[in-house]
Amino acid sequence: MATAGTTVGGTALDRVLGAKTAKALDSALGLSTVGDLLRHYPRRYAERGELTAIAGLEIDEHATVLAQVERVSKRSMKSRRGTIVEARITDGHRSLICTFFNQAWRERELLPGRRGMFAGKVTAYRNQLQLAHPEYQLFTEDADVSSAAEEFAGALIPVYPSAQGLPSWSIAQCVRQVLDVWDGEDDPLPAELRERLGLTGLEAALRKIHRPKDFGEVGAAQERLKWDEALAVQLALARLRGTAQSHPAPVCRRRDDGLLAAFDRRLPFELTGGQREIGEHIAEDLAVEHPMNRLVQGEVGSGKTVVALRAMLQVVDAGRQAAMLAPTEVLAAQHARSLAELLGDLGMAGELGGAENATRITLLTGSLPAAQRRKALLEAASGEAGIVVGTHALIQDRVSFADLGMVVVDEQHRFGVEQRDALRARGGGEVAPHVLVMTATPIPRTVAMTVYGDLETSALRELPQGRSPISTNVVPVAEKPSWLDRVWQRIREEVSAGHQVYVVCPRIGDDEENSGKKKRTKSSTVDDSDGEPPPEDGGERRPPVAVLDVAEQLAAGPLAGLRLGVLHGRLPADDKDAVMRGFAAGEVDVLVATTVVEVGVNVPNATVMVIMDADRFGVSQLHQLRGRVGRGSAPGLCLLVSEAMAGTTTRDRLDAVASTTDGFELARLDLELRREGDILGAAQSGRKSGLKMLSLLRDEEVIAQAREEAEAVVTADPELRAHPGLARMVAEVVDDDRAEYLEKS
Repeated sequence: MATAGTTVGGTALDRVLGAKTAKALDSALGLSTVGDLLRHYPRRYAERGELTAIAGLEIDEHATVLAQVERVSKRSMKSRRGTIVEARITDGHRSLICTFFNQAWRERELLPGRRGMFAGKVTAYRNQLQLAHPEYQLFTEDADVSSAAEEFAGALIPVYPSAQGLPSWSIAQCVRQVLDVWDGEDDPLPAELRERLGLTGLEAALRKIHRPKDFGEVGAAQERLKWDEALAVQLALARLRGTAQSHPAPVCRRRDDGLLAAFDRRLPFELTGGQREIGEHIAEDLAVEHPMNRLVQGEVGSGKTVVALRAMLQVVDAGRQAAMLAPTEVLAAQHARSLAELLGDLGMAGELGGAENATRITLLTGSLPAAQRRKALLEAASGEAGIVVGTHALIQDRVSFADLGMVVVDEQHRFGVEQRDALRARGGGEVAPHVLVMTATPIPRTVAMTVYGDLETSALRELPQGRSPISTNVVPVAEKPSWLDRVWQRIREEVSAGHQVYVVCPRIGDDEENSGKKKRTKSSTVDDSDGEPPPEDGGERRPPVAVLDVAEQLAAGPLAGLRLGVLHGRLPADDKDAVMRGFAAGEVDVLVATTVVEVGVNVPNATVMVIMDADRFGVSQLHQLRGRVGRGSAPGLCLLVSEAMAGTTTRDRLDAVASTTDGFELARLDLELRREGDILGAAQSGRKSGLKMLSLLRDEEVIAQAREEAEAVVTADPELRAHPGLARMVAEVVDDDRAEYLEKS
């Protein structure tokens, strides 16, 4: 077993728990060492006699609830041989059905009034939450409750994130077995820092988090473990900031007689206060020899494109080039057109009617015809193009720039870190181009300090004059099927009034790759012909609706006679462009599309957006999508079509989106509802997150204080040579993959 002085993560679990249990923990939860298990913290604690709220359960999650058996029944299946036992359990406010197939003896065990812990995958059948074949542990008498509670944690019962076949109480037993033989380790935090901050020791914190006597011990343990995570990330970011400042960048000072000045004089509208303020910050950043790394976040329609263009013109005025990277070809083409329209003759270098000091805007995407692509590559390499707009094609090895001074990355969350890093490298040699990141997904301050801790952040909160309001409504088709008919009627009314409509679907269709096999995912919205419950595994959840299917159904049914267009990522580039041009020109009434219309698409005449299977999208994505309507003089309407049941977290999320158009408020809500830990790149890397305890929503003060402490430590000891414990802590929380993610972010 580990001895004092070793790290918490070194010992393999099979040496402590045996091969069979260790294999189960590894395959189900990815826990392979003592450190992994001890860092697998309880998600909540229950007191003896307390029941767990059922209302917060989420479809498809593996959950453990403390509940009481309300009633139990047994019946024969009609369409197949065997019996079904259904036990209704309750928390006193809401019920949950536990279903067992061909296990009649469960009726004798699950007696009304008995309490216990029930664990399994949450599904739904006929608008009723259920657990199919859950595992459970019953508490029969006070003595049994006391014994079970002691087994889990004495006075408090820890409830762990679990998995199918590995319920919370099994994990608790494993933790108890490990703690009984664990010798602890040296504390990585210096004693002076622990004393000054009033933090408990690491060994005590890990023991108390799993086996607390009361909630006071839980709080003390959580405070210490939060500090470990916050300080580790902030130390890594402080070192990155120091490294970034050591590289030179092209100096691009503002000129009074250049393109930027000419552009400002011609602007047909007045810049908002936020645009002017952020523009000044960017102008100052570009004028120094250290690379700018700035994140500009703002609401949909807040004018980020104008901010970016003014920055690019300052770079062009300095004799250098700017590149603008967009996540899709549709958006890249849209940006190129928008920039050309904004610049007019100032963007027509070499063309008839171009201004004397004009620059050139070049579009470079992967699917350009060969001749156009060669021409675009030459314009970028020769410096003839001052502004190059493109997609991932810009970061291919064959693309070169004459003198790349600045990179603008639009909607950065749509890109992997490797792509952003590769584009930075186009500066050539030791000179790093300035980087401006734009996003219409507002980011809470704590996320900015943690994920984007090496970027200066700016926020555009003020919308330009003339933007119309957008109202959003949830269409609960499982509860009110007739409302979907009203949606199509509403679309006809809008088209009759001379407006246009988007219908957005989660996937393309045609089995995505013409495989000929329908993809099915587990859940339980499938009903069988004789009204029996779904099969033992919980049934199958239908795949999300698809563009090709919906477009066909609408054209033949409720929207027959209207001009429908189809847009998705598998269309050839020319076809995509033709569809968008047709929609923008008013030649298409209803555009059925995937999320390729999520950002950047600007059709002021579009007033309604219908989002099918809206529960398949995240909060930020829904907010982005609805920003495509209400861009003209007429008000916008967004309809969120969903089968999510009232009272579920999924439905609460949709209701929250419908309740506000404040993107910053929704960003906070999004952070509250989703798993916060994925901010270190787990979503991109597929790995478990290093953040298990730190809450970006609730721990702003800890994060801010950790940032100050980290800055002071790194300023005095950049390589952490005098702080081996801190270096070890950084390595445990921010491993090599996550460090690379942070560096490239």
